Amino acid sequence: MQINIKEISVKNRIRVNLGNLNQLMESIRRYGLMNPITVTPKYELIAGHRRLEAVKRLGMQTIEARIVDNLNEADRLEMEIDENLHRRPLNPDELSDGYTRLTKLRNPGFFRRLWRSISGFFKRLFKFKGRR
Repeated sequence: MQINIKEISVKNRIRVNLGNLNQLMESIRRYGLMNPITVTPKYELIAGHRRLEAVKRLGMQTIEARIVDNLNEADRLEMEIDENLHRRPLNPDELSDGYTRLTKLRNPGFFRRLWRSISGFFKRLFKFKGRR
């Protein structure tokens, strides 16, 4: 559900220092918001403070949000802690493998480019013949 950013209240957060938001802002600019923030029915922020602030700084008016109901204050606090505590960054091998795969996709070798070109030609050829 899209919520107007001005309607969201941010109170009593554990994380005081949001850190550098430039990389998150660039990610949101390129790909959009991948994970919604979490709010109460009164639009009080439960989780996603950095995402909310990044979207604000990008000048967006609304943000995708998930509304969670029937939570007491302890539940909301536990959700905030949980979201920030259980993230696991990629280990160096996983990160290296990911960048290697990305490099291959963005810079395919000669034979892969040739195969894509040939298969694209036949796809266009059969699409064109199918229209007659």
